[in-house]
Parts: sequence; C-alpha cells; structure tokens
Amino acid sequence: MPHTAGLYYETHGPKDAPPLILSPGLGGSGEYWRPNLDAFARHFRVILYDHRGTGRSDRHLPDTVSVADFADDILAVMDALAIPSASIVGHAAGGVAGLALAIKAPERLDRMVVVNGWAKPDPHFLRCFEARLNLLRHSGVEAFLRAQPIFLYPANWISAHSDQLDAELPHQLAAFPGVETMEKRIAALASFDASGKLAGLADKVLVLVADDDMLVPSSAGELLAGELGAACLAILPTGGHACNITQAERFNELVLAWLQGRYPVED
Repeated sequence: MPHTAGLYYETHGPKDAPPLILSPGLGGSGEYWRPNLDAFARHFRVILYDHRGTGRSDRHLPDTVSVADFADDILAVMDALAIPSASIVGHAAGGVAGLALAIKAPERLDRMVVVNGWAKPDPHFLRCFEARLNLLRHSGVEAFLRAQPIFLYPANWISAHSDQLDAELPHQLAAFPGVETMEKRIAALASFDASGKLAGLADKVLVLVADDDMLVPSSAGELLAGELGAACLAILPTGGHACNITQAERFNELVLAWLQGRYPVED
C-alpha cells in the first residue's frame, strides 16, 4: 500500500489522464468516494487518500491541527506523485482543505468543486458539532456513529436504507480514529475562516450545496460563493450533506461537467 509522509493514497484511472484528488470530509477516509470513483476514473487519474489521523494513514496528530495542515497533506501527496497541479473535489472538511490549498499555492490548483463547504464558521454547524461532541464525550463512540446519519442524509433516505446503515456500523466502529482525533479535527473545522482571502478564485471553483443539508446549511455555501467573487453555485434540491452518495448520478454529472469545462449542464 503506497504511503507518503504518513499518508495512505491510491490511484485509479488512466495514468496519462488529468489528475483529480478526492478529499473526504470529517471521517477522513478515501473510501467515502466509492460511489463516485468509477465515474470519475473514466476521465481522470483519480487519487484517493486518507486524511492524517484517520483510515490507513498515520493515526498520530499533533496537539493542535488546522485546515492549513489538511492542505499541506494534499500538497504532500501531489509532491509524492510528481503532480505540478491538479483538480480537487472536496467534501466539507476536504472542501475547505482545498480552499486552504488555493490560498497557499494557487498555482497547484486547476479546478475545484467544494461540496457543502463554507468560508467561515456557521452558527448552525457549530451547534451540530457541539451536539456531536457531547454525544462522543458523554455517550460514547457507538452513540456518536449511530447518530451520524441524521446529520449526513435526508430523513426519507435514512428510513429506506436503515438496514444498510446498521450493517455498516461495526465497520465504522472498527475504523473509528479515536475521540481525541475527532475532537482535534472538529476544532480545526470550527476555526477555519477564509473571509477576505478567496477573491480571484471564482473561475476555478464550483460551490455545490444540497438545499436540505442538515449539517452545513446551503446558505453557508452561498456565502462562500460570494467570498469567491460570484463563483458558480450549484444547488441540489435534495441529497443532504452526503449528496454524493444519495444523489450520486446527478452529483457525478455536475462535477464532471465543471471539471471538463462543460458547465452548466441541462437538466
């Protein structure tokens, strides 16, 4: 299994295709992107990786971590693969990591899709993070993970996929990165603020939100688009926070159209 600087990564798709890095959200595992991988790997050299502290990457984290550290890890993977620049699709934590990379090294970014992300802390998702941390600290890891779908998926989708979610729970318990790591990662996300630092990136970034996201309200994505300077904004009417899973076909269509310069696409 390939590693660099303590980070696990894997590549998919044609070696001579344009590089595309998929950066996951809070959970940190590249496995999050499995519902989208085949569609993207037909057109791109796709790089999946596990965030530091999670999955198959080094589980040790320093006392304090930041979103800028997340961006440095993306750059480390790019350097290991000798990739001068790449496109990035980032979900929530992975999206703001991409924004931090764009601020630090804009020449390394080709195009980017930020999925259910933000430019600065939002009162609603801070409230959600507080509730999830209280579950983790006072009710334990299993309670935290059993509540997780409430924040990720629309209610009707949860009802229709309850057996699947129950079957995934033992695997999630086994792979859980630990309470301390989760607290550090949430603290990093809660403190990320790129206000006033994103102007000029509009031509490179598509902000994609789900209107029924329970965790990060779509208004946070709208504010992000404004910070970017009238960046393209795609709004899915439903799909929840994990819209790449619940609305995978439409999600893949929109993302590929943006990355390939064909956006917008007709319904």
